[in-house]
Amino acid sequence: MRPQRSHHEVADELRTRIRTGVLRPGERMPTQAKLADEFGVERGAVRQALRILQSEQLLTNVSKGSPATVAARPGAAGLPFGPAATPQPSMVALPPRITEAFAADHVEVDALCLTAVSLTAAIGEPLRQIHAGRLKPAKIDVRVLLPSRNIELAFPAPVDIAETGRLQRRWLAHRNAQGQVLRHNLLTLRSTHGIDVHVTFRALPFTPPVKLYLLNGREALFAYYTVERGEQTIDHEHLEMYDAEGTRSVLFAFEQGAGPRDTTFVKQSHLWFDALWETISSELVLTS
Repeated sequence: MRPQRSHHEVADELRTRIRTGVLRPGERMPTQAKLADEFGVERGAVRQALRILQSEQLLTNVSKGSPATVAARPGAAGLPFGPAATPQPSMVALPPRITEAFAADHVEVDALCLTAVSLTAAIGEPLRQIHAGRLKPAKIDVRVLLPSRNIELAFPAPVDIAETGRLQRRWLAHRNAQGQVLRHNLLTLRSTHGIDVHVTFRALPFTPPVKLYLLNGREALFAYYTVERGEQTIDHEHLEMYDAEGTRSVLFAFEQGAGPRDTTFVKQSHLWFDALWETISSELVLTS
């Protein structure tokens, strides 16, 4: 017999439905009796879950009487992004947004980045939820644009140009390793859960000065790579270099429907990504 869900699990599922648009702003929620029956819990657990979402400003009119209503502008307090939210580093902000994207039936993720390390880490949480049975997408399409191995990178780059080859080989190994882990973890879902998964990489003829994530055609997450001078140990030797730490890059979020500026930014970001994908990018093979 399956253990009864907690009120936190009920809140997590309803929160996902609100953030992914299954439950829309202004829409009445199902009755507490219907939710209790759907989740196999007592009404008290449903009421606790609804109060959690009300405290996050996702619901209004939560009471024992009529059904609650999805807030007119859901998520401003509960999400790491929103019109009044403070942008956060990629390592903090990206995982919850990727997880929300994976609540859709057809998941679409486009990414332009230097190594895909942030994306690989962020996808870990939705994969755990899929294996736990809390997320059940039917199809996943992931496209990733990464710098080509055939270019001289703008960064990471050594201060001493004579060290370029050694640093380039290190970056290439890191790029390939992250891409291989990302692809393997996603493609495994084909055999374990019967999900239709496609993961494709293309190579860019330049070093991207920014990172961009496009989620389900609705969100664009954008960050600058800020280049700094630093030192790293490579092959047991200290190397002065110019590099950017992508996991600490601050993500700015734009959401379709959140206003003319956001909607236009999301649209133009998709057009830009598609143009790069279809024109100047080339086949990328994740091998050394």
